[in-house]
Amino acid sequence: MSAAVVSAFGGPEQVVLAEVPIPRPAAGQLRVKVAAAGLNPVDGAVRAGVFGGAGQRLGLGWEVAGEIDEVGADVTGLRAGDRVVGLHHGAVKPLGTHAQYVVLDATAVAAAPTTVDAVAAAGLPLGGLTAARAVDLLGLAPGSSVLITGAAGVVGALAVQLAARAGLVVTALAGAEDEELVRSLGATGFVPRGAAPAGPVDGVLDAAVLGADALGFVRDGGVYVGLIPNHAPAPERGIRVEEQEVAADGAHLARLVALVDAGALTLRVAQTFPLAEAAKAHAQLGTPGVRGRIILTV
Repeated sequence: MSAAVVSAFGGPEQVVLAEVPIPRPAAGQLRVKVAAAGLNPVDGAVRAGVFGGAGQRLGLGWEVAGEIDEVGADVTGLRAGDRVVGLHHGAVKPLGTHAQYVVLDATAVAAAPTTVDAVAAAGLPLGGLTAARAVDLLGLAPGSSVLITGAAGVVGALAVQLAARAGLVVTALAGAEDEELVRSLGATGFVPRGAAPAGPVDGVLDAAVLGADALGFVRDGGVYVGLIPNHAPAPERGIRVEEQEVAADGAHLARLVALVDAGALTLRVAQTFPLAEAAKAHAQLGTPGVRGRIILTV
């Protein structure tokens, strides 16, 4: 089969298609025939060597939508032909979801949404689980105020929707051109990029990774949630500082799928590329102003 891999670190030109053996599922695993796979900033970081793995051939891709074509021993409730979405967790791995087939733990997948196609569904697993875990970590009661930075990005926009659904009063921080978008997703307040909110908020979900600047927007005793492990600012003024770390969680993913099918969670696709043009997709990934997930189709 064909898979997008890197064998040397650098720019988009390092992404190549390799012919590799089709993987087989072990006990507790299943194999998915890939229809579409999301391209994420973490893939660009893998390509650049942020997570190490020098001298190895590294597979790319965390998110997938497709159809099960083989199940391993001890897998129940899932069978060949089922349409699923899933998360292939891990930065340093020989194969990812940017391939014709991928093997996942059965606990990492959920039945695919029925109201959107595979291209849209492929952008749910990583962004959705990241946003949902971050909103949960806020631990704020309904009616509390939260500022979401990077609110027009993939994770930020999902977080706006999930936080509003949880009853939080959401202020979105984004580019001025994105105000209409983030308000349509559930934000009741808006702060243009580079500005500060009118007053302190109960919590900040820092999807833009502003760090200490975002911490400064939180009231004394409030909460700050960062999205990148080991990148949060130091606590101060009694603020609880949390860092979410995504995990492959099929049960949680199933709850997000249900929201998509109920029309309560909007997925956005910026652009699609065939797998054979994975390097072009990586070049687009670094372009400012991309709104929505870039998807590779297989």
